[in-house]
Amino acid sequence: MKYLLLSLLLVACSSKRDPNTLELPETIAEAVDTGYRTPENRERDKYRHPVETLNFFGLKPEMTVVEVAPGTGWYMEILAPFLANKGRYIMASPVADKPYFKANEEKINAWKAKFPNVAPKMESAIFSPPSKIVFPADGTADMVLTFRNVHNWMMAKGEDQAFNAFYKVLKPGGVLGVVEHRALPTQEDPLAKSGYVREQDVIEMATKAGFKLVATSEINANPKDTKNHPEGVWTLPPTLKLGDKDREKYLSIGESDRMTLKFIKPKN
Repeated sequence: MKYLLLSLLLVACSSKRDPNTLELPETIAEAVDTGYRTPENRERDKYRHPVETLNFFGLKPEMTVVEVAPGTGWYMEILAPFLANKGRYIMASPVADKPYFKANEEKINAWKAKFPNVAPKMESAIFSPPSKIVFPADGTADMVLTFRNVHNWMMAKGEDQAFNAFYKVLKPGGVLGVVEHRALPTQEDPLAKSGYVREQDVIEMATKAGFKLVATSEINANPKDTKNHPEGVWTLPPTLKLGDKDREKYLSIGESDRMTLKFIKPKN
């Protein structure tokens, strides 16, 4: 009997590891704790709090979700499997016209190749404000999510185009969820050269586009972050732009202090 049980256990474990037989998660907690995620990404959960963040935004498995500028796919590894059964997952990525965009694209394509049960259900859109944004049809998305990207649009002077596009693609009552590196209220920086953005500025951008702020959260706050680092937010992990210089100091601070904002597109 014990050999039979051991065999069944080995089969079950093997099934969980096999990308072709890996079960799709049914809850956010399951999506965060699955074999679809890389170990290095899971190590950052203590800073990014994906379960709490996605629950705060109100993510449901039947939603149509546009993730804006997914980078190397940190949240993609969670969202794509979670939405694969009942919903739609759409990655809105920059045009891969620069080396780091191409590197991000290659990493995402490698992940998709590893999980053929999820990849065919993923959709793509183009997001390179202010020059080019090609989204799904207006009023078709339940949720737009973006993580630590607002500063990039500000640097490109494309924040107005970005938030206007989010507003158009969402259904009335749809949710815009924003996580961003948070500057001090006194740190005025119109081009966000430090990587930090004032919370009031993000709220103003969204409100200008027509959104209504419905909730804020301190899920991703970090009071240790003084926001006055020599290389801006990139001084901190995971980038650690100074290399070994004061490395332990910045590791002890951890990742940046972040705002977490939930907006809705009003129904009327």
